[in-house]
Amino acid sequence: MKRLFALIAVFGMLFFMASNVAVAQDEAAATETATEQVDLAADVEEDAAAAAEEGKSLHSQLKQKFIEGGPTFMSFVLIALILGLAFAIERVLYLNLATTNTKKLLAKIEDALENGGVEAAKDICRDTRGPVASIFYQGLDRFDHGIDVVEKTVISYGGVQAGLLEKGLSWISLFIALAPMLGFMGTVIGMIGAFDAIEVAGDISPSLVAGGIKVALITTVTGLVVAIILQIFYNYCVAKIDSIINNMEDASISLLDLIVKHNMKK
Repeated sequence: MKRLFALIAVFGMLFFMASNVAVAQDEAAATETATEQVDLAADVEEDAAAAAEEGKSLHSQLKQKFIEGGPTFMSFVLIALILGLAFAIERVLYLNLATTNTKKLLAKIEDALENGGVEAAKDICRDTRGPVASIFYQGLDRFDHGIDVVEKTVISYGGVQAGLLEKGLSWISLFIALAPMLGFMGTVIGMIGAFDAIEVAGDISPSLVAGGIKVALITTVTGLVVAIILQIFYNYCVAKIDSIINNMEDASISLLDLIVKHNMKK
């Protein structure tokens, strides 16, 4: 009987000790998990703060570089960028609005010529936007003067429309050339300032020439970046104009064929 009580007491002590160990392990695990969560939240906050600080520093660096490059020359380069982008965006919008589905327009004009005559075809051209429709209208307006007159009219008015498409490109090319020239002028001014500092000090040291060289490099880089941006817009406009002019020429030939075909049916 005593042995039975002794065994029960031993098992009870072992169970109590095992329970305490399990509880201690659970508490340690919970504490470790909470610590990891706190560390993770702290890392996220640090990353967010670093990102915000990086964005802030980028803005401040751009502002600082603008000031270091010299407000005078940097302002001229910035004005060249703004004006060049204004002309470029205006040309992009104009050229996109001038794009016409010539196949669809020719199909409508052919149907109008067969069913309603020349006046119906002129109404379609009048209601359609773009240089192709304007050329068609001028050609159809001289329908009664013969095919030779219509052909000359289409060619002449096509040149007028091509000139309107190219309007403003000269200003974009001007600012493309002007921006790096202003940057190089800032470079020359910065180098002159560096040599003036050397002449005044009577000695050559990195600290004397660093400021002038920094101004020279900043203005040069800014001018080149502006020229690159405007050059991309300029090349896009030139490619768009070439595409529209090719469509105009092809559609004009098709219009002449339709007129000849209509005259033969009459």
